[in-house]
Amino acid sequence: MSQIEATGRILAELIERLERDVVGQRPLLERLIIALLAGGHVLIEGVPGLAKTRAIRSLARALDLPFRRIQFTPDLLPADLTGTQIYRPGSGTFDVRPGPIITSVLLADEINRAPAKVQSALLEAMQEGQVTIGDETVILPDPFWVLATQNPIEHEGTYPLPEAQLDRFLFKLTVTYPDRASELTMLDLAPPESRGDDAPLIGPSDVRLLRRCAEATRVADSIKGYIVDLVRATREPGSYGLDIAPYLELGASPRASLALVAASRGHALLAGRDYVTPHDVKSLARDVLRHRLVVSYEADAEGLSADDLIGRILDSIAVP
Repeated sequence: MSQIEATGRILAELIERLERDVVGQRPLLERLIIALLAGGHVLIEGVPGLAKTRAIRSLARALDLPFRRIQFTPDLLPADLTGTQIYRPGSGTFDVRPGPIITSVLLADEINRAPAKVQSALLEAMQEGQVTIGDETVILPDPFWVLATQNPIEHEGTYPLPEAQLDRFLFKLTVTYPDRASELTMLDLAPPESRGDDAPLIGPSDVRLLRRCAEATRVADSIKGYIVDLVRATREPGSYGLDIAPYLELGASPRASLALVAASRGHALLAGRDYVTPHDVKSLARDVLRHRLVVSYEADAEGLSADDLIGRILDSIAVP
């Protein structure tokens, strides 16, 4: 059996396990696995009750990764997340007491309910894989994965994430209601506590191996050029024959190109291929780009979302 076939079997078993716990949200589950393969963090937006937390908890359990959930609130402090230094009078020294961020899978629940200084405490961890506590630098586990949620319908008492924070997320996923058949199936599901604990499918070393497989997935030069053109079209739409410049205040940075390459590799691996196709890129373009664009008031006035503008770009850029 080839490495691609063996990887495909593992990923298929993983999705099958997750769908026993989370019904009617297969697109979410697939995107989470792609982000895991790409080594990218995920921002999940959806109304309460759509199994966002349940999906993340089930995935961490299946991967045998340490899991922490932090409820973000307006009174949360950066030290509540990263940790603090404790003074020891006997020795006259400070000891580091790590915070809950020292884990492999961190669920930042309702991340937009905490002020900017708390949100920014995640920046170093998400980008560098480390946190600074006083004068001590603590290296985070490998893998380290942030999955954040936010509620799109409640804005009172919330703090929108700044662009620098949003750019650190590989995906922004929008979760919608399941279909009727899936909702009926949920009524017959046994509660998780009555089923017992399923043994993990793989462990941290297997996650690192899967990521190396994703990194080895081939991306042709023509596909790389396609990705760069898609991203640059958000910054220079006129150069690509697009008339959407009045609707865009800010386009995507080169980090978006890197993210789209990594995500497309994960999408290809999940599909059982060791090479990326334009379909992989187009399938993930909205998830990678929607939170990196700042639309103008004119776009809001005409009812145009970031997804609408990305759709116009996808329709205009020639597919290799």
